[in-house]
This record gives sequence, structure tokens and C-alpha cells, in this order.
Amino acid sequence: MYNFDQPVSRWGTNCEKWDYISEKYKSKDLIPMWVADMDFEVSPYILEKVQKILNQKVFGYQYLSEEYYKAIIHWMDRRHHFTVEKEWIYYIPNVVAGLSYAIEAVSNPGDEILVLTPVYGPFYDVVTKNNRILLDCPLQEEDGYYQMDLENLEKKITSRTKAVLFCNPHNPGGRVWTRQELEQLAAICVRHNLYIISDDIHADLLMKGQVHTMIASLSEEIANRTITCTSISKPFNVASFQMAYMIVKNSDIAAKLKETLNKLHLLDGHAFCEASLIGAYNYSEQWLDEMMAYVEGNMDYLVTFVQENIPVLSVKKPEGTYLAWIDCRRLPIAPDDLLEFFVNECNVVVTDGGFFGEAGKGFVRLNMACPRNIVKKALNQIRDGIVNIK
Repeated sequence: MYNFDQPVSRWGTNCEKWDYISEKYKSKDLIPMWVADMDFEVSPYILEKVQKILNQKVFGYQYLSEEYYKAIIHWMDRRHHFTVEKEWIYYIPNVVAGLSYAIEAVSNPGDEILVLTPVYGPFYDVVTKNNRILLDCPLQEEDGYYQMDLENLEKKITSRTKAVLFCNPHNPGGRVWTRQELEQLAAICVRHNLYIISDDIHADLLMKGQVHTMIASLSEEIANRTITCTSISKPFNVASFQMAYMIVKNSDIAAKLKETLNKLHLLDGHAFCEASLIGAYNYSEQWLDEMMAYVEGNMDYLVTFVQENIPVLSVKKPEGTYLAWIDCRRLPIAPDDLLEFFVNECNVVVTDGGFFGEAGKGFVRLNMACPRNIVKKALNQIRDGIVNIK
């Protein structure tokens, strides 16, 4: 059993979540619940594997061994029933970079990319900063959960549309898309010859009873038009290691991807890539399951607390991720002023919904991957701040 109630001080570590925000707002009294990393100690098996590399005392160029690839292949098969071959796996420094490389591989400047919104902010950047046209396809909200409006999405497709940029599970809404939903989206992509660029970084962060389906696992046809980007960074809390990977079955897309990676000299990882991934995938499954059970307890506490004490807010328990999506639209506060309110009146730093696009305005996102005493303190402060609104 792992102790996720145990606090871990992150002060003085150049931690973006804690140190940066205290410098920005000139206060150490704020509770940071914004950046999507955890305030939990990393699995001891990852630490053990990384320590072994540190004991080498030399950190020259290293390549990724067969054990690295086997760890990914076995994890995908065991956890996601997704059959992957070594030749399909490509190291990338992070998932967002992978999304950008994928867009370059399947489209040209001036082409259109479909994006289901609201969605993680960098999705917008990887489209527009690569000189592609973003087709905004708003998700539909039903009883606090998002659904895909596939009829509207299909209507937006033109001869210049090349791909759907997709988030599975969804950030910030926490939806774990069902197999049926994925099959319906995939069918549209087949009909219109579209590629699917799928961000599955939250794939291993599931609430009890939920099942994540890699869209590339639906069929060989879909696998050949899908680029999957994922990482151990979110589920195992090693974001600063800057390591992720892409799964690409289609040899033509893979050739274009390798051309980009060669151009950027990004085909090799760093000294800790293999050690941390093997420590995670081969030895830390129990840690992951216990961590998510703990986070689910935080989510249950949050939903109950809001319903009983802050009914002006609305929140549904997410199906996946450790992120809660809070509807603040009934507060007498303009959407553009929400972040300032939470910081100044509640001493809690949240992620403003506008970061996720126009459809996210009026919401905030809370990171629940922290000890429960922090969750309780933050929610009490939010309640008190709202009670004192004049």
C-alpha cells in the first residue's frame, strides 16, 4: 500500500506549479491546483531504476534497447488490448511536439484540421502555428458531460480537411470516449479519407469501471490512418523527464515522420528514458492503480462537497484524468474575471477555462492529484470566497 496522504514539499525545486506561481503572485499562501502534474511521490520502482542510471556516473549518448520497446508493447497489450509492433514506436520529447510532427506528416500549410472543443490549449497552437486552418467543432454538453456532435463535424469537412486532432480521454472534460463513439468518429474519417491524430496521454488515468480504447485498435484500417501520441509523464508523474512516444503503423506516414525527426535530430532519447519507462510499465502497475483509487476518492469528496456547500457551482465526476471541470457560469462573475477571483478571494490557483478555447469560458479546471487535506483546504477556501461575494 502506498501513502498518498504523505505531503511532498516541492518548494525550491524550480517547480512550475508551486515556485513559479508564488513568484508570479508574490505569495506562498496560494494553493496551486492548476498545472497538470501530481503532488505525489513517484513510484519507488521508477526511482530505483533512475538511481541505477545515476550510479553510472557517466551520461553520454545512449540508445533505447529491446527492453524499452518490449515494455511499451506489453503495456499496450495488457492494459489496452492494443497490438503494437516495435517498428511502429518512435521516441518524441513530449506529446504536444508529437501532435505537431503528426500534423506536418499528414497535411500541408493551408490544409484544415478538425478540433473538438473545448480542449487542451496547445491543440490550437499546433494547428495555427504550423500554418494550418483550425476547424472548431464544439462538443455538446449533456447533463454535465461532453458528447461529440458528429453530424456537425461531418458538415464542416471540405476537400482541404486532412485530419481530426483528438483528445482521448478528454482534457478538460474527463470523458473516456466509448468504443461506439470512437467507431462512429472513425467511420466519418474513413468516409472522407481523414487521418486521426490521437492524444492518449491520459489513457491510464481511469475511474473504476471505465475502459479506455485506443482508437487505432479498432481495426487495421483505422490503425493505418491513426497517429497515437502518449507518454508515461501524466500517469507516472515524470513530466520533466521530457519523454513520450508515437505509435504509427502506416509506413508512408512513418517515413514522413522519420524525415522530421531526423531533421530535428530527435530519434534518440536521454539517459533516463528507458529506465523510467521500464520502472513504470514493468513494475509500477499497482502504484498506478492505488493512485487512481486515491484520486477517485478526491473526486468523490469534491462532487459531494460542491453539491452540499457550493451549489452555485456545478461539477460532474470525470470518467478519467485527475482533472475536475467546474462550471462557474452561475456565479455573478464575468468569465474573464474568474481566475482573478479564485486567486484573490479564495487563494486557490486554478486553470482558467478560456485556456481551452471559447467553449471553455465560464469554467475552471482543478487538479485533484494531491493529498486530500489540500483538497479539503482548497474547497473550504473556495466556499468562503463565494459566500463573501458582494
